[in-house]
Amino acid sequence: MPVHPVPPPEELAIVHADAELPVTFVRNPRARRVSLRVDTAHRRIVLSAPLRMSRDTAIRFAHAQVFWIAARLKRLPERRPFHDGAEIPLFGVAHRIRHRPDARGTVWLEAQEIHVAGQVQHLPRRLRDWLTAELRRRLVPLVQAKAAQVERPVRRIGLRDSRSRWGSCGPDGGLSFSWRLVFAPAHVLDYLVAHEVAHLLHMNHGPRFWAQARALCDGPMEPPRAWLKANGETLLQYGA
Repeated sequence: MPVHPVPPPEELAIVHADAELPVTFVRNPRARRVSLRVDTAHRRIVLSAPLRMSRDTAIRFAHAQVFWIAARLKRLPERRPFHDGAEIPLFGVAHRIRHRPDARGTVWLEAQEIHVAGQVQHLPRRLRDWLTAELRRRLVPLVQAKAAQVERPVRRIGLRDSRSRWGSCGPDGGLSFSWRLVFAPAHVLDYLVAHEVAHLLHMNHGPRFWAQARALCDGPMEPPRAWLKANGETLLQYGA
């Protein structure tokens, strides 16, 4: 059977109400039908089609769903870059960014303001580095405490810019978390740590896993799960 090469993604513009709606057209070797999905992390709509389907057929499907595409694009959270005067949540608490070009140091807190020294072009990187360090400072003892409860070693704790998973547990006992959890409330961070530490015992999502995750949470498990379902996408908009 011949192997069909996978074409690169193609950027399309679907016209609707005198506006051009951006759609990324991709070929999926495993797909059996054409479909549309929202890629919140990259703020785009993805049109996916099997390799053998004609391009015209796939695009006609997208045109037929133009009202859905327009509605979902409108619902995507706005980007919130780091700059002077912008507001970001630090562990769920609103803080204002203040640029201090003439001050010494790097980043520091004053009340509910985050002050960033140095040249303005360095502000986004310095603030992100500081936020990542703040998350690690809170995350590491939390992981260690919960891992001690289940008497399992944690090989390493990594922070990544993962936009599809808030956390993961490797088969070697390494845990990884999204640095964007620094914007989430403390009880959400506690739940996600409990979730990944529970995977040190159960590498599945069966009843025993959920019982262990619930036991590791400092509070009820349902509120943070509901918060993530309702607000998780907003964590991706900061600093983008």
